Amino acid sequence: MISRNIGTVAKIYQHSGTHLFLLFWKAHHSVLRYDKASLQRSGFASLSDFAVLEVLRQQGPQTVKSLGAKVMLTSGSITTAVQRLEKKGLLHRKRGQRDGRLVRVELTELGADRIQEGFLRHNEDLDQLFSLFTEEERADFDRLMTRLGQQAEGLLDSPKRE
Repeated sequence: MISRNIGTVAKIYQHSGTHLFLLFWKAHHSVLRYDKASLQRSGFASLSDFAVLEVLRQQGPQTVKSLGAKVMLTSGSITTAVQRLEKKGLLHRKRGQRDGRLVRVELTELGADRIQEGFLRHNEDLDQLFSLFTEEERADFDRLMTRLGQQAEGLLDSPKRE
């Protein structure tokens, strides 16, 4: 009798929110470990360093505040990342001429070269990671992950259940 109930619970549980979350969580951790290893092979100590340089590569000079928001780092964390990358000669800060409180960050020539080379290597690794998916599966993945993220944001923004 007990084993039959366990089987029924397992069938119900199979595609529950809890089960899907655990699958997502396990995959997330494995993917992050793979990503971290790829970034290290590409010459970057962390995802935040890579992300800061990549945003600057794609979008050009940014204010520290804007850059922090784009790479999802707090004010203190983006300041630390910018200082670390500046010490390595990969970027530099410039104070605004009109408003000295405004600090813009831009890539140095060395930084531009490093992120271009590192981006290409990292992109190859990520293409290899997702090579198990067909083009149709990639489109499905894109659609599903977008919907999941929007659902989570929507639920965070909605009034709490009582």
